[in-house]
Amino acid sequence: MEEAISMVQMMIPELYKRADLAPKDVEKAEFAFSIYDADGSNVIDAVDLGNVLRALNVNPTNATIEKLGGTKKRGEKTLTLEEFLPIFSQVKKDKDQGCYEDFIECLKLYDKQENGTMLGAELSHILLSLGERLTDLECEIVLRDCMDPEDEDGFIPYGPFLKRLCEKAGGDE
Repeated sequence: MEEAISMVQMMIPELYKRADLAPKDVEKAEFAFSIYDADGSNVIDAVDLGNVLRALNVNPTNATIEKLGGTKKRGEKTLTLEEFLPIFSQVKKDKDQGCYEDFIECLKLYDKQENGTMLGAELSHILLSLGERLTDLECEIVLRDCMDPEDEDGFIPYGPFLKRLCEKAGGDE
């Protein structure tokens, strides 16, 4: 048993080097990975790749997740921690992702009154037609779960909407 522990301890610095991650990032990645490792076998289902990455505060697109080995159906593929760390490293370096502040700046373009609100109909249109387009059903679910009720003029506060959306994207979907 002690030999196995010693061997794992010797492998850990090698994982840091191969993944090009700081020890603190590896520790965080191991923790997030372990949450999605349902049976303790040190593997995750590739369908959870996006969830694990988002739990680590990176925002890869669905297309990026698929390109890196994520799947749409459970049981098609699994990933080990050793396979996951280079993926995390790559996504962490990727500048083609947005953060909360970036999304706020985008929605400010639709804030005609400059008061933190936009038309709910415009938000729906954005979700259905720009970037990684949502289906009608996905849009309906996002708006139902994250959007405050519209005021009498059809406006919604976009800050709370975006905060709830980012929280849901980072947690279990």
